[in-house]
Amino acid sequence: MSRQPPEQQAPPVQRLRVRYAKRGRLRFTSHRDFSRAFERAVFRAQVPMAYSSGFNPHPRISYAGAAPTGSASEAEYLEIALAQVVDAATIHALLDESLPDGLDVLEVVDAADLEKGGLADRLVASRWLIDTGADETLARSAVADFLAAESVTVERMTKKGLREFDCRAAVVSLVVADDGAAQGRLRLDLVLRHSVPSVRPDDVLTGIRSLSALDLGGPPLLTRVEQGPLDEATGVVGDPLAR
Repeated sequence: MSRQPPEQQAPPVQRLRVRYAKRGRLRFTSHRDFSRAFERAVFRAQVPMAYSSGFNPHPRISYAGAAPTGSASEAEYLEIALAQVVDAATIHALLDESLPDGLDVLEVVDAADLEKGGLADRLVASRWLIDTGADETLARSAVADFLAAESVTVERMTKKGLREFDCRAAVVSLVVADDGAAQGRLRLDLVLRHSVPSVRPDDVLTGIRSLSALDLGGPPLLTRVEQGPLDEATGVVGDPLAR
């Protein structure tokens, strides 16, 4: 007996782009954990999702530029494809209500209102704030040494094993922030260009310490505050959902 071909789903009629945050203890949520939580949220909110074709249809959700597990973020992005045209503000409210506190929807926009091009293509760079317990004088010297280096090689364990790469080339800017952070903490302001292989803020910290043995005073708190297009002239990270 021949197997019936899978049902073909109708193409999406609308795409919405979503900016969300990972805050507090939810920064330890892995990308897989978040994707499961988000799929449950769209189901509870009764969002009219478009589905993929095939024997195992799944909701059309495209994730882009997810932050590493353990990092807080105010600038995570995804895109959903819908089977019906809906109001973006309504979906914003429904999703935010359906997600747990700490996974917070910040903005929902219709992709048709934005510049042409895929969401991932707009995520060129990220700005990070890194809160540490380092000494300010030593940190300023360590940052200067790092920026003066032509390349800084670090190692990181990946799915393909231990990998060696240059973490300096991806750094657009790195400064000790004047505004500071919580009392007794020192804040670094870092802009990273997205690259292959990807360079993470912890890679940069590893690179800094390889040159100066800077004491960070305990585990740093990493927070992504911006992610989007990069103005090469100014080093400013733009808004990927700007109209």
